[in-house]
Amino acid sequence: MTNPLLASWDTPFGIAPFDQISDEDFAPALDAALAAHKAQIDAIAESSEAPTFATVIEALEAPCVPLEQVLSVFYSVAGADSNDAREALQREFSPKLAAHFSAITANKALYGKVKAVWDARDSLDLTDEQARVLMLTHRGFVRGGAALEGAADARMQEIKSRLATLGTEFTQNLLADERTWFMALSEDDLEGLPDFVVSSARTAGKEKGADGPVVTLARSLVTPFLQFSPRRDLRQKAHEAWAARGANGGETDNRAIAAEILALREERAKLLGYENFAAYKLETEMAGTPEAVRDLLMQVWTPAKAQADRDAGILAAMMHEDGINGDLQPWDWHYYSEKRRKVEHDLDEAELKPYLQLDQMIEASFACANRLFGLEFAPLDVPLYHADCRAWEVTRGGEHVAVFIGDYFARGSKRSGAWCSAMRAQAKFPKRQTPVVINVCNFAKGDPALLSWDDARTLFHEFGHALHQMLSNVTYESVSGTSVARDFVELPSQLYEHWLEVPEVLEEFALHSDTGAPMPADMLKKVLGAATYDMGFATVEYVASALVDLAFHDGPAPKDPMAKQAEVLSQIAMPSAIIMRHATPHFAHVFAGDGYSSGYYSYMWSEVMDADAFAAFEEAGSAFDAGRAKALEDHILSKGGSVDAADLYTAFRGRLPGVEALLKGRGLAAE
Repeated sequence: MTNPLLASWDTPFGIAPFDQISDEDFAPALDAALAAHKAQIDAIAESSEAPTFATVIEALEAPCVPLEQVLSVFYSVAGADSNDAREALQREFSPKLAAHFSAITANKALYGKVKAVWDARDSLDLTDEQARVLMLTHRGFVRGGAALEGAADARMQEIKSRLATLGTEFTQNLLADERTWFMALSEDDLEGLPDFVVSSARTAGKEKGADGPVVTLARSLVTPFLQFSPRRDLRQKAHEAWAARGANGGETDNRAIAAEILALREERAKLLGYENFAAYKLETEMAGTPEAVRDLLMQVWTPAKAQADRDAGILAAMMHEDGINGDLQPWDWHYYSEKRRKVEHDLDEAELKPYLQLDQMIEASFACANRLFGLEFAPLDVPLYHADCRAWEVTRGGEHVAVFIGDYFARGSKRSGAWCSAMRAQAKFPKRQTPVVINVCNFAKGDPALLSWDDARTLFHEFGHALHQMLSNVTYESVSGTSVARDFVELPSQLYEHWLEVPEVLEEFALHSDTGAPMPADMLKKVLGAATYDMGFATVEYVASALVDLAFHDGPAPKDPMAKQAEVLSQIAMPSAIIMRHATPHFAHVFAGDGYSSGYYSYMWSEVMDADAFAAFEEAGSAFDAGRAKALEDHILSKGGSVDAADLYTAFRGRLPGVEALLKGRGLAAE
């Protein structure tokens, strides 16, 4: 029988036939797909034709369909619905794939052809997009080590393979720690918890096979538990387990892995002639240099820390009023901050949450996309990889645009966090190809599923990434959708979060789960008025993580990353009651792969732009201004990486932004 991963998918819109695929199909399919791709690459490298854009660059752009099919399915299920077999396959596949792609950039004959086209670029009469693809292809080969010779070349291949293995181990260790830990709760332990937290804890208990409710390390459960449980001892136990992920000793401890990854990255950068890994990594980003990144982060750190210190004093006083002596601890912050928010803004998340139904928030995100870009969403009944997944066909003016898949609920088989990926990216070469885009989140299950305000922002954030994929309108897949500079990729996602705060959106979609009544006007006013509440805390925990990431890579690799982390936090006088959002042993953004390494700052770099970009709509008089929406699509969402990021933003806004709009948006600007 034909392996379904290698077959032509005769399914609606070419969606993967998940109901026909088994775990036993992956390994033989990958071997066959890698062989097919190698043959495709060898044919380009060994061709006797004179190197041209068509015979080299476009030949490299031509998709290897079997390989794309295998990888899109495997990495979707490996991240969102893992099991022992898939984890074993991931450990097997990582070094194999690293070796395969390293061999491509190490292929001297192929690099010679790419360089020949690059050297002749001024005489080729290329379109702007073709010139961009040529530049990126040549740069990718050089940065991948194509120009290295002899021992340096061999060592580069070893480093890439080892880094791939270590990244997989880091991810799987973190997942293991998150999956295995839970804290059983007695009926007495539930006292003081809102109904939605109790419901989520009972659901989690059933999923864990426990006799009663439990708290797990799913952010959507542990965070509200820390917000509402009056039991300080239980909050401490839950918080310490959350903070200790990846640092519990034994086989799942990530500290030695982090040290080895950092050492290998430094060696890789130096083989390529860079002073350190940060200099190598940031060369291709909008920021350009470590100095530019540190300057931005410190501009934000100073007012954020001042605000957090003021807030800590207020929370500590509240704690002392409860008869608890001593210092405010990290497991106290969420609890007293929630009490303070209720007092200062008369806003209780337990009262707010029934108005934030998951299904309604999905519809809200769709409705905004319809008003801004004319997109329409119709449910699809197709087999997917898990019963929790849902799919929609996306159309505009009756024309098919994309398929959108949503996988929203937390489960033990899913890694933590939220993300967007394209199971198939948009392209026009060698033929028209529409995207299949997936959003993965980790919301607590319920009947109905209710979101926190932060959850709702996450849903809009990831859908912003999805729009970047769905509205892409380029020729070549390598510059499609979110294939942009890392510190630009978060602009569309963070910008889309702003539409959640548009009053008319909440008035229409924030409906009570029991009564169907819209959110009362006074509650809506409180929600929007509290938008920057506790922003000192949120900014400090984020910027601290970004500064530690930068310090890891901007200089000699630390032999003891935990000691380096402590040193950085001491230098910036990290408030004692706040921890990094991502401490080193569970900093998957940085250690699960190279994506955000030396680049965690990029969320804030993008936020500088998103605050300024939404101001363009406000200046136009409406969050749904048609002219601004068209400009956003024309200059940013449709362009992918086909144009330099700074040029794209300047085309949309007329200039590059400063940090002032960000500080104002976070409520951190000087009065």
